Amino acid sequence: MELGTLIVVGLVIIVALIFDFTNGFHDTANAMATSIATGALKPKTAVAAAGILNLIGAFLSVEVAKTISGGLINEDVVTIAPEFILAGLIGAILWNLLTWLVGLPSSSSHALFGGLVGAVIVGAGVAGVNFGAVVTKIILPSVISVIVAGLAAYTATKLIALITKGMNPEKIESGFRHGQTVTACLVALSHGTNDAQKTMGIITLTLVAVGMQTPGSSPELWVVAVCGFTIALGTYMGGWRVIRTLGKGLTEINTPQGFAAEASSATTILVSSHLGFALSTTQVCSGSIIGTGLGTKGNEVNWSVAKRMVIAWIVTFPAAGLIGAFTCLFTRFGTAGTIFIVLMGLVVGFIIFRLSRRNPVNAMNVNERADVKINAASDSGSHSDGPTSGSGSNPGSTSSPGSHSGGGSGNDFSTATAAA
Repeated sequence: MELGTLIVVGLVIIVALIFDFTNGFHDTANAMATSIATGALKPKTAVAAAGILNLIGAFLSVEVAKTISGGLINEDVVTIAPEFILAGLIGAILWNLLTWLVGLPSSSSHALFGGLVGAVIVGAGVAGVNFGAVVTKIILPSVISVIVAGLAAYTATKLIALITKGMNPEKIESGFRHGQTVTACLVALSHGTNDAQKTMGIITLTLVAVGMQTPGSSPELWVVAVCGFTIALGTYMGGWRVIRTLGKGLTEINTPQGFAAEASSATTILVSSHLGFALSTTQVCSGSIIGTGLGTKGNEVNWSVAKRMVIAWIVTFPAAGLIGAFTCLFTRFGTAGTIFIVLMGLVVGFIIFRLSRRNPVNAMNVNERADVKINAASDSGSHSDGPTSGSGSNPGSTSSPGSHSGGGSGNDFSTATAAA
């Protein structure tokens, strides 16, 4: 193997693991936002448990990884260079960071697939993408899973209300708080079985592309291990900005609702992982939270926040695809161009991180309000932010003053994008 190719393969693996890390801290909210919002788990305990279970989940299945490495790209029709994969990963990482900045629980999965598709189209042509697999294995499951999870959560919430009617509210809250500990862990485990595999698939696809692994084979054990560890580390660091939006921004959640949402999400994700569907765990969990909000009498869903989330879901695939396509243009300049796009990605990522420091969200203040702002507010007393574990005790399940506000998120998505 030529030295230049070896360097690019090494860069792809490193950048893929960076994506895996951002996937972890961006999607921690999927598993733990409701438990943190209801006070069922302390913030740092929640992200630590989620990290460990993500690692365990990564070893339970490789069906999603095989879908990505052996079905999404037409390796038998066109030659897929590792540079294309690298460009797609950069598109996904930058979109993950941007949506994390504004606290939007967008799909890391769709960011990855969009970035990859955009890069392959520019680098190898439209024939390089298996659009049938994109539709049947990615797009359709993501739409159907949101509906299924939402209906399941709505039904479960209604059943819980019927079963517990007339019971002592304090006993109900206490009982379901213990139940949430179990269901939150199940969501974290299912997240590992689905999301960690996406990076495994990307690394395996790269190894197949350069002839280091046979097409159609499963990920190597070292790939499974390193991807599981990386997403677990990212999960432990805690994506507090997204946790705030999911836990407080969509609807006010009590422990029975949290239990119903998490149980519905975990079931949907585990079944999909078994079938090899690379769905968006973010969308599934968001659909469950909306479903349980609709199923609770007198509770309101903040449709302003929900609308921004849906817009982000729709925009994610093409936006990450455009970034992937743009960065892929530089790969035509050889190894130097490839190194340049990596450096460019690092610079843009650093700028986004610096913007997040203006108004940080961490374990100490995650439940203080419902919105995520970029510019510091007058009541902001935070000390640290972002993909850091933070410190401090659980703020509990006390409702924040802004948790029912119709305005929901204080950020306009387009304004935040322009600022970044």
